[in-house]
Amino acid sequence: MTLGAIRINTITPTGGAQDWRWTLAHDLPYHLLLWTTRGQGRLLLNGTRRGVGAHNAIFVPAGDLFALELSRQSIGMVATIPDGTDVRLPQTPRQLRMREAGPIAELTGFLDAAGREAAAQRSLTQDALDGYMALVSVWLRRQMAEDAHLPQKMNGAARLSARFCARVAHHHANGMSASEHAEELGVTGTHLARACKAATGHTAADILSQRILHAARTALVDTDVPMQDIARHLGFGSAAYFTRYIQTQTGKTPSQLRKAGIARGH
Repeated sequence: MTLGAIRINTITPTGGAQDWRWTLAHDLPYHLLLWTTRGQGRLLLNGTRRGVGAHNAIFVPAGDLFALELSRQSIGMVATIPDGTDVRLPQTPRQLRMREAGPIAELTGFLDAAGREAAAQRSLTQDALDGYMALVSVWLRRQMAEDAHLPQKMNGAARLSARFCARVAHHHANGMSASEHAEELGVTGTHLARACKAATGHTAADILSQRILHAARTALVDTDVPMQDIARHLGFGSAAYFTRYIQTQTGKTPSQLRKAGIARGH
């Protein structure tokens, strides 16, 4: 198997034409590390919504559902790391709110150096990025072990919301409703909706719809797969139902979204 490349980029605040890529609940096939150095926002991670501020390190493992909305003033860096890399990474999603100057400077230094290496594209750049990400991973695992950064105990609503979000990440395309997911989790649809609302500010149906919409928009903008095939893959009974769903959610038809994506070069 050929792995993708480690990439280092600056954080692009939400609010533009492509903000849905971040703000809709979704999961990714690679690991993600976000390091915010200025600004604020909101994060959905591990079935819970929480605030984001300056000097937050957010690690999202491949396949974990998340969403992020940042203010236009936000500044930071994001590293994408292929799943299956030899770099030893944490296994669970975490948000670390950093306060100490030393660790803040250390992580900023690692990512700045990795960013310069990625931009230079010299020989052995990916080997160098592997090394920087290994250092970042050590930094992450050290900080996660600190008493100040141990995760708070989750209440029942948050635990159920996290279980549901894990299901959505893996089973959003099977055509199941939120109530059917609730049945699989051994609870009523009403109980699941209330738990998710308490933990995230969104009902279970909202979260499921966001993940489906993200998948649909990604397929429309990033591929040339026929719309009827996208509809079938995402569990819609017909292309017409898929079109109505997209129009209701976005105010545009699937064709309009695809054309707009092509015009922007995705």
